Order: sequence, then structure tokens, then C-alpha cells
Amino acid sequence: MEDVLKPMPPKTKVALIFGGRSAEHEISLLSAAAIYQGLDRKRYSIRSIYITKKGGWKPVHSPCLSLRELALGPGCSFLPWTPRSFRRTIKADIYFPVLHGPYGEDGTIQGLLEMANVPYVGAGVLASAVGMDKAVMKSVFKAAGLPVVKHRVILESEWKADRAALLDEIQKSFSPPFFVKPANMGSSVGISKVKNHAGSARAIGRAFRFDRKILVEEGIDGRELECSVLGNETPEASLPGEIFPHREFYDYRDKYLDDKTLFGIPADLPAALARKVRDYAVRAFKAVDGSGMARVDFLLRTPANEIFVSEVNTIPGFTEISMYPKLWEASGLPFPELLDRLIALGLERHRAKKICVARGLR
Repeated sequence: MEDVLKPMPPKTKVALIFGGRSAEHEISLLSAAAIYQGLDRKRYSIRSIYITKKGGWKPVHSPCLSLRELALGPGCSFLPWTPRSFRRTIKADIYFPVLHGPYGEDGTIQGLLEMANVPYVGAGVLASAVGMDKAVMKSVFKAAGLPVVKHRVILESEWKADRAALLDEIQKSFSPPFFVKPANMGSSVGISKVKNHAGSARAIGRAFRFDRKILVEEGIDGRELECSVLGNETPEASLPGEIFPHREFYDYRDKYLDDKTLFGIPADLPAALARKVRDYAVRAFKAVDGSGMARVDFLLRTPANEIFVSEVNTIPGFTEISMYPKLWEASGLPFPELLDRLIALGLERHRAKKICVARGLR
């Protein structure tokens, strides 16, 4: 009888933060909707915080609303903790940023949450910032002994000062096809595959529309692999997966609009090679000081089976077609349980941080 009368434990209040100012605004809504629908209502009560494209914050019913519905009602600029009524609306036990790209995945929202001293899901400020900047990320990978493709970082000021010299350097250093991409952007936004040197200037101009710093990268003839990582101090890697793009490469349209890309889950790899990919994924995660979650992308040059670490995504997609949750499901961790783990890891990380601060004050 005592067990029957025992009160249920209180639900954990989770605040989803989604939308944002980046070009990946709509993808954030899809990811947040999937998480909203996947969270166990017996364990969690959910608050939804929508950030408009102009940066306004507002509590909404859910991320499943249409863009028109999300736009209704007043918002609050920058700090959601300022107005008293707003503060009551979004107070939570843990915050779950589901913001892809700049102003969400780059350490900015994480810094705000750190200043507010609240628990949150995912990577901290450092890992988020490094994971957003492809140029810095590759430097960190190289320092950690991880293989990266040949690349050249170009600043917009360099491009404006002497385009001819840079184009000449690219022609001498990179054989087509190669790639040009913004340093700070996700979901393949602004990326161009350059098939001949005559297209270099146009690709560079396109990349500079999205960032002041861009990369020119060697093209690898081979396979695109991805691996999901989960954990804090002792992270684990999922089974690797493979992407078979419908278009020439896995760009924004291929990822989210055409719905024709095929996935190999798990990837068809020799056991030793799959272990190497998983080991590199964990090493890349640790190299950027990751926590919570990340998806690590790889290029596999064939037939030599030479692996290159491409990038770490600290807030990977959570849509129905996203590899991060699919790879964990294939590895034996269903979506609802994955969300449970991520929330537990966020709370664990916050507790560890508070213990370290308390010891430092003694």
C-alpha cells in the first residue's frame, strides 16, 4: 500500500530554445519539433522559447506551430530573464538549445546560459565556438594529431586587397574539383563545388556572402561518413553511417528539400575501419572539449581507405532524416532514451561545474 500511495517524482522542466537569427532558422524549427514530440511527457514538462529571425525572444505553445503562428504576440529583446512575467513563463530545470549555425551553435547562446548559471544540454562555450569555426577547428584537429584535408583559409580583407594573387595561388595549389565554404556556417549553406578554376571567383564571392572568413578545401574522391558522439568526460561513439548524396555533394537542398539522399546505417565498412572512425570521432570530440553531443563528419578517400576528419557539429540536426539520432537508434539507443541521456548529461555537467567553483572559493 505504501508504494501505491508514494507520490510521483516531479517532472523535470525542460525549456526548448529554437529558431534564431541564422540561415538555418527553419531547420531549427524542424529539429525542435522532433525533440518536442520525442520527450516523454511522464518525465518532462516542456516550455518552448522561440527566437525570431530578428533576435526577439518569446514563449510559445510549441515548436510545432507555423511560422505565422510563431510570429504572433510580443517578444523580449536579448535577455529572456528580464521581464517578470516572461521569467515566470520560461523558468526551467534545464535549457535545451536547438539552434543551428551562428547565434546558437557558436557559443553565443551557451555564454548567455552560463551567465545565467543554469543547466543546459550540449557543448559549452569553447567547444561550441571551435565547432562552429571550420578554420580554427581544423587547426585544433591537426594539433591533436587527427588527419584533415589540404585547405587554405582566406579572409575577406585579403580577397579585396589582391584577388588576382589569391586566384593564382588557388590555381597552383588546388586541382578541381575542390570546395569553397564559409568558415562559420552549417547545413552546407554557402558551399560550392568548383569544377574548374574559372568558377573560383564566383564560389569565393558566394561564400563571403555568409562570412568574413572562408576555406578552400581539396576535393576527396571517396565516401562521406558520419559518426555520433554522446557523453561528457567519457564519450562514446555510435556505429558509423554513410551518406549517398542525390546531388553532386550533400548540400542544403539535398539535406532538407529534395528528400532523395540515401543513407547507409550502419555504413558498410570493414570492422577495423569502423573502429578507426569511431576512435577518431571520440578524439575529435575531446579535442574541441565537447560535452553532451556532437556529430563528427568524415571523408574516406578510396580505394586507399584514407580517413580525414571533416568537422564536428555540436548541435546536430534532430529532424526525421537526421543522422545523429538515426545512428544512435542503429546502435541500440532509441530516440526518447537518447533525449533522456542528453538531459542527464546536461544536468551532470552543470553539477560538476558548480562543485569546481565551490572548491575554488575555499
